[in-house]
Amino acid sequence: MNNYERVAKAIEYIHKNYTRQPDLDEVAKQVHVSPFHFQRMFKEWAGVTPKKFLQYISVEHAKTLLKQDLSLSDVTFETGLSGTSRLHDLFISIEGMTPGEYKNGGEQLNINYSFAETPFGNIIVASTDKGICHLAFADDERAALKELTALFPNASFKQVVDTIQQNALFIFTQDWKNLDKIKLHLKGTPFQLKVWEALLKVPLGQLTTYSDIAATVGNEKASRAVGSAVGDNPVAFLIPCHRVIKSTGVFGQYHWGSTRKTAIIGWEAAKVFPEN
Repeated sequence: MNNYERVAKAIEYIHKNYTRQPDLDEVAKQVHVSPFHFQRMFKEWAGVTPKKFLQYISVEHAKTLLKQDLSLSDVTFETGLSGTSRLHDLFISIEGMTPGEYKNGGEQLNINYSFAETPFGNIIVASTDKGICHLAFADDERAALKELTALFPNASFKQVVDTIQQNALFIFTQDWKNLDKIKLHLKGTPFQLKVWEALLKVPLGQLTTYSDIAATVGNEKASRAVGSAVGDNPVAFLIPCHRVIKSTGVFGQYHWGSTRKTAIIGWEAAKVFPEN
């Protein structure tokens, strides 16, 4: 078998046996390579470690069971985890929320939201007590609110401006270096979180490419997957997905409009390289 065939066989084995939570040695044995070599090979092809992949598969299975109104204890047993605390930790790591919050569609979440004007148009910004959970340009406020509530269908929403939102909106008027004062409450896969973290490191006034981000997250072959993660960014501007362009130099598409993307890039460049 070549490396691709080994990884494909390993993925198939994990899919069939994830309820037993097989360890690295067991899976490596199935493809006849050492655990060390298998770990490196799997991450190169799949973008994550075998352990992270197993965790993701486990959470996806748990999400399906939770939608069937099974108890957390039953879901834990069916997923092959050692206890409900392990299920809780896994959901926090991968989904950014507890199993109960996911099962209830955000029922235990209190979300504040407000609308505000920026140099690039109206936005909707939403926050939990942990940080900003959503920010999007809102040319149509009613449609923007509908999109937010669809993400957390059972959460409690209140239209109010809070300190977390105010700190986030300062980014339009203050130094970008103050970003560390902004707290985010995100839900995403490990790969998405790695991509969004990489975007946060792109300096103001600079641009990067999908392939550069792929290399930064440790998988040069994952440009297409990076593109999907960039497109799924739930927090406009704060996570600067607008700074990612095609390797050809073309700015490319933007969830909130290519014209707006061009305007943001130009505005940031003007801040960094002002006219004399």
